[in-house]
Amino acid sequence: MSTCSIYPLPYCADPTQYFERIRHAPGAVLLDSGRPNADRGRHDLLSAWPLQTLTAINQEIGSQFLQRLRKSLATLGPAQLPAGCCLPFAGGLVGYLSYDFGRRLEPQSNSALDDLLLPDARLGLYAWALITDHQEQTSQLVFHPELEPAERQRLRDLFSSPAANRAATSFRLDSDFKPNLDASEYRSAFEQIQAYIQAGDCYQVNLTQRFQADCQGDPWAAYCALRAACPTPFSGYIALPDGDAILSLSPERFVKVSERQVETRPIKGTRPRGRDAAEDKAYAEELLASPKDRAENLMIVDLLRNDLGRSCRIGSVKVPELFSLESYPNVHHLVSSVTGELAQDHDPLDLIAGSFPGGSITGAPKIRAMQIIDELEPTRRALYCGSLMYLDVRGEMDSSIAIRSLLVKNGKVSCWGGGGIVADSDCEAEYQESITKVRVLLETLQEL
Repeated sequence: MSTCSIYPLPYCADPTQYFERIRHAPGAVLLDSGRPNADRGRHDLLSAWPLQTLTAINQEIGSQFLQRLRKSLATLGPAQLPAGCCLPFAGGLVGYLSYDFGRRLEPQSNSALDDLLLPDARLGLYAWALITDHQEQTSQLVFHPELEPAERQRLRDLFSSPAANRAATSFRLDSDFKPNLDASEYRSAFEQIQAYIQAGDCYQVNLTQRFQADCQGDPWAAYCALRAACPTPFSGYIALPDGDAILSLSPERFVKVSERQVETRPIKGTRPRGRDAAEDKAYAEELLASPKDRAENLMIVDLLRNDLGRSCRIGSVKVPELFSLESYPNVHHLVSSVTGELAQDHDPLDLIAGSFPGGSITGAPKIRAMQIIDELEPTRRALYCGSLMYLDVRGEMDSSIAIRSLLVKNGKVSCWGGGGIVADSDCEAEYQESITKVRVLLETLQEL
């Protein structure tokens, strides 16, 4: 098997400094750990100039698109990293699946308005990447064997030369953020979910509201401000055509595959951060002890055990971590871990097919919950609760749940906040939680 070439660069703890050099290039993408040297954020990955760009097309079912991704990877060809090199990517696919890609995997109604018109999936095939390892404090260019020597030299020169002065850019809102559900409409949707729960249709439904404002300027300026205000381990920036962009500040992993070992880390359970140390500790302890939040989390863990079981070796699915506390600048979260081992006749894209979208942001049972979401949320979720992901030629994959994420498109910026509704949920508390989760993002943009 051919071996990738590695070219070392000066270590840079801030990936935006390297990304500045390519952010205007076609297919520019940054997967940003957001938390250098923290347990949950070891690697940053950036690239541009994909060899191919694959977008889900009309009437294409999910399995057909995933098969196109397999064929695209095959055109790049297998490769390995040099002995002793532990980087997560050796060339392959990077991009996003929107929440609505789930419609291509499972039958649903089409009640919600698709006003953003974001393609359901868009991934590029990349023969190189710049990867920073914050644990080893290295930054390195990784070249797949298929990448032309002249292109390797161009990239070495690009990232080795002194950085040009950053051109000053700005981003601003031209209106206040407005929700697509007012308080009374949210309550009506909440009550309908409660009726469905009482009727036995479902146990939990994730209800979301979208906040949207008019905007102008450079989405990259917005992303840089947001990552400073809210660093999270599954952040990312994806440049889209026509100057649009995806800005993700997600704390949540969807599924990871490394050497055929699978992990998913669902978040379910949230409290705000306190105004002082004592209040902050009280919120954290309240979350850890909450029977309701633990029950919600366990419900989703069970759902994900089933989802992973579709693609994993029988008997390999385990729950090594249950009800752990993770704290971020704006919220505390209750997080669990579900692991498994891919079955011999399954690959990472089979895992995506069997588990997308993530159960933590749909509800249980998943398909019925998604049908209720489509009925009660007035607009489609687009990127929100989809996934930013990479899949390399070795079968190594990692992906996020695109919560705390924004879409800048056609002169508007959209941001979503939601939470799981169960039988003993309180409407006002859930409504406020959906705002708390994204308040730091909205306020950061309002202050630019």
